[in-house]
Amino acid sequence: MGKRLTQIATRTGDDGTTGLGDNTRVSKSSGRPHAMGDVDELNSHIGLLLCEDMPGSVRELLVDVQHQLFNLGGELSIPGFELLKDDALAQLDAALAHYNAQLPRLEEFILPAGTRAAALAHVCRTVARRAERAVVALGQTEGDALRPAPRQYLNRLSDLLFVLARVLNRHRPDGGAGDDVYWKSERLARATQS
Repeated sequence: MGKRLTQIATRTGDDGTTGLGDNTRVSKSSGRPHAMGDVDELNSHIGLLLCEDMPGSVRELLVDVQHQLFNLGGELSIPGFELLKDDALAQLDAALAHYNAQLPRLEEFILPAGTRAAALAHVCRTVARRAERAVVALGQTEGDALRPAPRQYLNRLSDLLFVLARVLNRHRPDGGAGDDVYWKSERLARATQS
């Protein structure tokens, strides 16, 4: 990767450009900085989520996700560079299978609500979807300069964050029971009245 930052206020971006890891400069409004920024925002939201009480295994997973997102951002900052490894995606698949197996089957849509930790996980999920859209758009403009791994990682991560929100709604430090917050649909209302 490029040089490490030795100072933060460089003033080199005052002209509306930003430096990539290969030392080229691009407009801050172009697709690559946009995708990098969305990934950075996602990582920051996960950092906020980590301030909440949660099972140790979920915490470990999210800390590793933060490192992987940093790798993903590094890969995005250098066209043609590979930093996100295949095992990162495999880890998300394994976590999805593990945590999904512990949850009751969904019979209705759920709201992004419940405990504070679950609500924050839903915010992370929506930011992951936005980052994924930015990476997809970047791939459409830059073609072969972008591997599928970043897009796939973000897609799978948003699914995992949905599942973790459900896990976090059930995690109560006081030992009490928790559940998802269900959408009050007309279909569900009719079914309960019957």
